[in-house]
Amino acid sequence: MNTDKIPARPGDVNEQRQKKQKTQMNAPVIEINQVTRYYGEVLAVDNISFNIEQGETLGLIGHNGAGKSTLFKMMLGLIPVSAGEIRINNTVLHGNAFRELRRSIGYLPENVVFYDNLTGLETLQFFAAIKDCDTKECMPLLNQVGLNHAANRLVSGYSKGMRQRLGFAQALLGNPRILFLDEPTNGLDPEAIREFYKVLQKLNQQGVTVIITSHILSEIQQRVQRLAVMRNGKLHAMGTVQELRESVDLPLIIQLRCHHQTNLDEVLRDIPSEHKSINGHHAEIHIQRRWKMELLRRLGTQTGIEDIVVHEPTLEDIFLGYSG
Repeated sequence: MNTDKIPARPGDVNEQRQKKQKTQMNAPVIEINQVTRYYGEVLAVDNISFNIEQGETLGLIGHNGAGKSTLFKMMLGLIPVSAGEIRINNTVLHGNAFRELRRSIGYLPENVVFYDNLTGLETLQFFAAIKDCDTKECMPLLNQVGLNHAANRLVSGYSKGMRQRLGFAQALLGNPRILFLDEPTNGLDPEAIREFYKVLQKLNQQGVTVIITSHILSEIQQRVQRLAVMRNGKLHAMGTVQELRESVDLPLIIQLRCHHQTNLDEVLRDIPSEHKSINGHHAEIHIQRRWKMELLRRLGTQTGIEDIVVHEPTLEDIFLGYSG
């Protein structure tokens, strides 16, 4: 029986379409396979492999000289790999196919440099012409980053934070599907930082993939889906903040407000605690994560406990734990 000419049922077509969409969504946007980079005899990036998924924000962190800037530039196609391969949307980073793919990539460098004798709007129109984008995007983007009031002001009169926002607007030209952001909040005030991450969140929801580097670890802690920790050119660790917390196994800090009669010695019986301090009505206990629930259960039976605050290790603590 020849089945080639049998039409597919509507349900089959929908099922096939859903399977195809699911496969496309799960396919990595960026694939880094055994990538190495030398500068002369200096090994800057050492045999790194990982994937970046569509619509996620990945934080790339590490000490100065860890190799993250080199990896960043290789992913952008600005410098070649010495060995290994990087693919973006299954396209290698050279040739005509990648030149076309670059139109879907936005980049904000750490140090933004503009022509001081152009206005903010003229600057954005200049980059729009380079990217072959519609200049009608420029004013809405300036409004999006909070620079519409300074659109016709010379860039020479812009503050550092205003220049940074203009750089972000430049990166957003052409509705990129991938954003590379190198220290993007440098010079921004707290309100501008909050607005910046609101924009990133909306872009993530639209399927835009973001790779971000930052030395302000507390700032990105709750704003990235995963982190890649680099050390001495190697990928030292990778995962969510919680996964990295658990792998480093740093102690938790539990702070209590209690009555004088609270018997903490009884509460802490058989629970190893690295440190306990009592000062008036306050106490602080340092314990390993595996004892967390048992200690909280015991504290819950104490009538003299007025408040409990659990402090998880911060991203800075985790980073220093991996770097130590």
